[in-house]
Amino acid sequence: MSFLYNTWWGPILYVIVCGHLTIMCTSLFMHRSMAHQGVEFHPVLNWAMRWWLWIFSGMSTRQWVAVHRKHHAFCETKDDPHSPVIHGWFQILFFGVRYYRDAYQDEETMEKFTKGCPNDFIERRLFIPHKMLGLVMLLLIDLLIFGFWIGPIVWLGNVLWVPFWAAGVVNGLGHVIGYRNYKVRDASHNLIPLGVLLSGEELHNNHHRFPASAKFSKKWFEFDMGWVYIQTFKLFGLARVKVVHD
Repeated sequence: MSFLYNTWWGPILYVIVCGHLTIMCTSLFMHRSMAHQGVEFHPVLNWAMRWWLWIFSGMSTRQWVAVHRKHHAFCETKDDPHSPVIHGWFQILFFGVRYYRDAYQDEETMEKFTKGCPNDFIERRLFIPHKMLGLVMLLLIDLLIFGFWIGPIVWLGNVLWVPFWAAGVVNGLGHVIGYRNYKVRDASHNLIPLGVLLSGEELHNNHHRFPASAKFSKKWFEFDMGWVYIQTFKLFGLARVKVVHD
């Protein structure tokens, strides 16, 4: 593994791979499984993804799911937590995480939109009240691997990956540019037909048309990397698809 810190491209590869895995956990566990209940994963896999998300993003399942469900319930209205139509695409693209934080701090939102979300000891006592602890652990890991010069830069790349690509690009540009397969009441677009980098979240218009579907790709030319992960997990008995719209 010396290539990680002995080459100029090692840290870049590390950030990209870790970022993709963080997006994958967000898409599969928080989004498709918890928020929309389109797929169910083995408890061991759920546990692993929850821990990964806490360490690499500081996100709590309950808080993320509550904000996302409210987004679907009030999409493109003043009650939408992060609509670029209301707040402007620039604000959501670069400051989307702030809108998430403002939304989950509302007690009514948390009470109304968290049904079925984990509310165990680890969520209540660690993941929610000690968000920064996971990020501190990640910083120590990055310092240990890359040293005191490159480590903080790598850590910053890890930490900003989800806020920019998920909270920013998908929620921001995903409601502004791209193509649309379906006419829906909101401004959602498919950013590109190849959902690889963001595990299929690029197919945003398809998702808004069929929110509960565990599969986001609809046309023959579209590719949903998240669906590939689900099918792979299913092959090993680690996933059960509950809802799919082909």
